[in-house]
Order: sequence, then C-alpha cells, then structure tokens
Amino acid sequence: MSEIESAVDYYPAGQPKFRQLMERPNAGWRRFIWIFWALMGPGLLAAIANNDAGGVIAYTVTGAQFGIGLFVPLVLCLLPLEFTIQEMSMRLGAATGKGFSSLARQRYGAFWGYYHIGTLAFENLLTLITEFIGMTAGLIILGFPMWLSVLVCLALVVTFALLTGYWTKERVALFLGALNTVFLLAAALTHPSWSAIGHAFTTWNIPPGDQKVLTWYVIATIGNAIAPWMIFFQGSGTVDKGVTSRELRFSRIDTAIGCVLQVIVAAGIIVFGAVLFGHVKTIGQAGPADIIGALDRVAGRLPAVLFGLGLFNAGFLASITVSLSSSWSIAELFGWAKSLNDKISAAPKFYTIYIGSMVIATLAILLPGLPLNLIAVVTQVIGGILMTPLLIFLVLMTSDKGLMGEHTTRLFGRTWSWLMVALMAGLTLITIWQTLTNL
Repeated sequence: MSEIESAVDYYPAGQPKFRQLMERPNAGWRRFIWIFWALMGPGLLAAIANNDAGGVIAYTVTGAQFGIGLFVPLVLCLLPLEFTIQEMSMRLGAATGKGFSSLARQRYGAFWGYYHIGTLAFENLLTLITEFIGMTAGLIILGFPMWLSVLVCLALVVTFALLTGYWTKERVALFLGALNTVFLLAAALTHPSWSAIGHAFTTWNIPPGDQKVLTWYVIATIGNAIAPWMIFFQGSGTVDKGVTSRELRFSRIDTAIGCVLQVIVAAGIIVFGAVLFGHVKTIGQAGPADIIGALDRVAGRLPAVLFGLGLFNAGFLASITVSLSSSWSIAELFGWAKSLNDKISAAPKFYTIYIGSMVIATLAILLPGLPLNLIAVVTQVIGGILMTPLLIFLVLMTSDKGLMGEHTTRLFGRTWSWLMVALMAGLTLITIWQTLTNL
C-alpha cells in the first residue's frame, strides 16, 4: 500500500468528525459553506497564531520605533511567502498522513529528524516564554497581581488539554483566533491617518536611523510571519484532524483565509504601535507593562485596555498551538500516542510535553531582571534563521513524486519555493554577519 493510500485510510476505526458533518444531505452553496466550516481549522489557526504575544510586542515596538512607512507594506507583502509555506506543509500532511519530523527522519535519516525536533523545541520554548509574558501583562493591566496572573494563565492552557476530542479543542481555539481582531478595533480607536498609510504604500521609504537595527527588525518581522513551529503545527494538525488529499481544495481556502487575516491584523498592530512613535525614547528596552502604560498616556485608557486583552488572547492561543507543535512532532518521532482525541491517560507522554513546556515557560518569566522585549524580538530573529533548513526539507519533500504522487509541487511552484529559500538564506547570512560585527 502506498503512503497516499494509507493516508486516505488513516482513520480505519471510523470517520473523523469533520467528514461526518460533510456528508450531511445539504445541496448547493449551503453545502459549500458547511464543508468549509467543517474543514476550517489547521490553516486558520497556524496563521492567526503567528500573531502571538511575542509577535504583537515586536510589531508594536516596530511601529513605535520606525513608524509605518516601511513595515506596514512589508508585512502585507509577506502574504504569498506565508501562504506558500503553510500550503506545502498542509499538502505534505494530507497526502502522506504523516508529520514533518517523521517524514524527515524517514527520508533523510535519524540525524535530520532529531535536528529538526531539537531546534523546534529550543525555539518553541523561547516562544512560549514570550506568550506567558504577554498573557500575564494583559491580566496585570486588569488589576491582577503577578503571581495570580501566572497561575491563571497556566491553569487556562492546561485546562485546554482536558477538553474532549480534537473537534471541541479546535472549535475553542478558533473562537480564540477570532478575538485576535480586537487589535484592529484598538488601532481604529487611535484614529490613524489613512493618507499616511496610503503614502507608505506609494513611497515605501526606509526610515532614518541605525540601519543595522532596522535590518534586525526587518528579519524579526519576517521571522514572525513564517515561524518554524507553524510548519509542524499545520502538518500535524492536518493529520490529526483526518484531512486527506481529497480535501485539499477546501484546506487551501482555510489556509489562505488564515494568512490574509494574519497580515491584516499584523499591519493593524504596527499602525497601533506607531501612535507611540516619538513618544517613548527607550521603547526598545520597555516591557509589555511599560508599553501598555505608554499607550494609556498617549492613546487613552480604552485602546490600552483592548491592547492588553488582545495581548492576553494572542498569548493564550499561541501557547496552545506552539506547545502542540512540539508535542505532536516529538511524539510522532518516537512513535507515541499523539492525538487530541486521546485522553491524558491514553497519551501521557504527548500531554506531558504539552504541559511540561508550559510549566517551564511559567517558571522562566518569574526570573528577576528578565529582558522581556529583547527576548520577544530575538525569538522572532531566531525563528527566521531556523526557517532556512526547514524550508529546504519542505521543498524537497513536496517535490518528491515518490512521496507526494499526483500532489507533487509543479515546476512554477518549485521555482518560487527555491527563490523563497534563497531569500531566507540571504537574510540569515545578513543576520549572522551583523551579529558577528557587533560583538
């Protein structure tokens, strides 16, 4: 039996929930909407969760430090890049029924399987720290003390694991993703200049200042839009949900909508942060609470509170998706039970990784003197650097006809994908060079 045939029969004991819903006797456009609702999930969540707490902090600092002239158009231009990566990851999982780490080990040897898992675990742990930084800051602005904020955040993300079944967990996560749009409301309340935003697209000026710092933030912005964990989450989420090559068309729509929403919200956060442009001299060293306090003084109490709530929600959603990407990938590499349909007793190692990584991140943010903003930006830069080898393997595997069959990436797609790899490799070399010259 081929790998594609085994993917179609991935759920021999019964159909996954979404396919049961798809087979309801609806017709016409109602059936299309119902099928889309049933299939919506992995692509949308992987994209929206890219606007995580660390990313929100980094976008806000970027807008406050450089304005909107360069970075708002840049974020929107990243849409094709983000969609290409997530579509390849989704297609790889749907066509093979296996996640990225397992396929990398199977096709290229154990070293590369462990390498990808090791780098993912390291980057994800840094990312989780930024998620808890954002969540606690969002609760502190509501009057919660630090210790209570930390306990509430940990309790919420652990409770998610106790929900019943993949379908329920995915619907809860989608609800959290919809709340991401609060940043657009907060940005609107700052009364941004639409003429200035339009001018940014027509001129796309490079802002004055330290060009090395500017390049660092450009790489951080790209690293946030195409974080490494999303490759693992999108592929493993597709497999766990039971999506196969038969549902590729709807899964591409799911992924495309998620990518569009992600860049729009990210651009809104930069516009929101730009209200602080010129008002906070040490914005690069400020923590989330300092940013919220500055927003309160400059933009008003309501936008600051909405930002705090949005920061909490962004961290909550991303802490779930980021930790799941680690749990799925590690469990699959070692052959452990790994489905969200499993209870904790049925997949103890899978859920131990999920909960354990949360606990480590929680303890880390309690360390005194932790440079919170620096960690947020550095995490995005590291993510950008780690993407290059991941993309090389992703392009190779989706171009492998023996693995993908009729769903192999075609010539134009392969050309575009390798250009994307070259771009990321170039940015990585620039980052390394600037880091070494600044030592």
